[in-house]
Amino acid sequence: MKPSRTIKAVTGLCALLGAVSVTTATSGTAQAAATPQVYVALGDSMASGPLIPDPTGQLACGRSTHNYAHDMAASLGIPVLRDVTCSGASTFHMTNPQPLSIAGVAAGTAPPQFDALTADTTLVTLTIGGNDVGLVGVAQDCMQLNPFAAPCKGKYVVNGVDSVAARSDAFAPKLAAVLAGIHQRSPQARVLVTGYGDYIKAGGCWPVEPLLGSDATWLQSEVDYLNSVIASTSASNGATYVDVRTPSAGHDSCQGEGSRWVEGYVPLSPAAPLHPNQAGEAAYARIVGAVVANG
Repeated sequence: MKPSRTIKAVTGLCALLGAVSVTTATSGTAQAAATPQVYVALGDSMASGPLIPDPTGQLACGRSTHNYAHDMAASLGIPVLRDVTCSGASTFHMTNPQPLSIAGVAAGTAPPQFDALTADTTLVTLTIGGNDVGLVGVAQDCMQLNPFAAPCKGKYVVNGVDSVAARSDAFAPKLAAVLAGIHQRSPQARVLVTGYGDYIKAGGCWPVEPLLGSDATWLQSEVDYLNSVIASTSASNGATYVDVRTPSAGHDSCQGEGSRWVEGYVPLSPAAPLHPNQAGEAAYARIVGAVVANG
């Protein structure tokens, strides 16, 4: 039995509408894929890359064109990067200006880092916490040239109470507030929060790095504890934690110049003491970039 003209007409119309629907969906998908990614990098000196060539932005922020944000944006072809990372930044400076100085001389003010966030931001990376907890200051205080001296851990862990770990615990609600602020200002953005790396191996390497063995182990344990706080707080506040500690094992400051990702008290390559060098920033870019690329 032959279909009637009415049935033929309806069938043809459905086919036409289906084709239009497929074309529209394909066009919409292509348009979404073509939307340029807007990436905002927030954070402290681990993210800014102080003394790594070449400097960019406000000099006192120690921001490098070879920090992990710049390297990652280049490798992934991200067209818009707003890098406002700055040495010395804490959670307070996400929403407040940061006074800057170079060798104790005032060097202007960095705007609140949140000023870089906009509604069209699609990706945010955040590295923060080291200055809230004061880890570099503790590491400097623990520097020891006398192998027979008392471990500095005793200054910070008294009667079983670890004052450095307590600072990490106090940092958690500050980080939660920062993440809430990012989501509010950039609701479409994917937010990645990094931890901190492997700074010194267990037992240390005195006198290559002037830390007593027990203090070296304890200091890295404090970094690891801060990482655990960052990881749990990120998971509870709509952000993805990126572990750079595990893949950086074996690239600590005790290693040779070609293997280390972080410098020690006396840098062997252009970088600030107790901070990532260019190889470290490049490695972090690969680690964070892999998370971005894998969705």
